[in-house]
Formats: sequence, structure tokens, C-alpha cells
Amino acid sequence: MECIVQGILETQYVDALEVLLQGLCGGLRETLKVHEFYLKSGNNMGSVSSELNLCCSLSGPQPVWTVRHVGGPMRGAASDQLSALVRSIFEADISNNGLRFLYALGYKLDYEILRTGFSFCFQRVVPITVKVSCICRLPKLHAIDEAVPVTPTLYLVEVFAPASADNYAEVVAAISSFAEFLAPLLHLSKPGVFTGVVPTAATAAASLISRAALK
Repeated sequence: MECIVQGILETQYVDALEVLLQGLCGGLRETLKVHEFYLKSGNNMGSVSSELNLCCSLSGPQPVWTVRHVGGPMRGAASDQLSALVRSIFEADISNNGLRFLYALGYKLDYEILRTGFSFCFQRVVPITVKVSCICRLPKLHAIDEAVPVTPTLYLVEVFAPASADNYAEVVAAISSFAEFLAPLLHLSKPGVFTGVVPTAATAAASLISRAALK
């Protein structure tokens, strides 16, 4: 399982968020450059449709491929009271012929994106990852060099952590506690719940950048 919240941040404040995360996470920064393929099952695969996300990380010396299946969110009165979305997720490493293999199984490409930015990871109750990314569309098939930002003035910020049926409430609490540190810059909420930008972002960003310059 996975617990996740997300929000949007204006591009001009991304540097300030990086400074804040650097201080919170102790410098465990990783560059993000991921080519993502979103696949849907074909008509020959039965009446129940399925979707997969094939990711190729291009930030290292060699491409690293993973395949993900994101399940539906936890439902019920208890989940409605949680400040983070709890959902099932399956992820596995896959070889570089994964796309060809999934095509052979009957999956079809729905769309693809390029995600660029950075991430931080730190340990609390569980490892919490913060991913800050610009989402880019590809004007032509697989043409990552021609990627164009979908929203040039906005970045997507995601905070997520692994969980299980036994500890998801504790993990949600840890994520919510972490979200308070970012509150001056952005709102974090369940995916699909749009909360907009934070009015205090400009003041908070200026303060963070000025403090960083003094160090």
C-alpha cells in the first residue's frame, strides 16, 4: 500500500522548496528524469480493463526500468477521515524490453510523458519521499528531446510513503506532520482534491532564499 498527498507550486518558488527540503532531509537529493508510458489493456485481454505505468529513469548512467500498477483508493468512513489517500500499489523492476513485452501481452500505449525535477527521501516512521516535478507532454511518439511542459508555471509536488494494512494510519499521521513544514509554500491534499496555491508562498520563499544565502 501507499499513502500519498500532493499539491502544486509555482515554478518561481521551486528553488525555495528545494532549500527547505535540503534542510529537512539532510541533503539526500536525487535528480528526476523519467520517461513514463501509460498503458491500457487491449480488447483481447478480457472484459476487465487494466492499466500499467512503465517508467524509464534516465537520470543515471544507464536507464532503469520499472513497472507499476496503482490500485483504487481505500474506501469507507474511516478512509474519509484520513488526510492522505491510501491505495494499493504494485511495483517491480523490469528489463529494457519491458515495453515490447507488454505490447506482446496485448497492452496498448494510452499516452506518455516526461517527468523532470528532483526528489528527497528521509526516514521517519517509514521512508517518506518528496517528488517535485515538471510534467511534460511529448508532441511525437517517444520524442523526449522535444518535450514541452504541460503547465510551464506550475510544478507537481508529491509526498508519499509505503504502508500496510497494519500501519497505514501511522504512516498517514507521519505524512501529515511532514506536510506542516511545507505549509508556508504549498497546500498538500489527497490526489484529485485541488486546493490551489498558497498566498504566503512569496514571503516564505523570500525568507528561505535569504537565509540560504547567508550560510
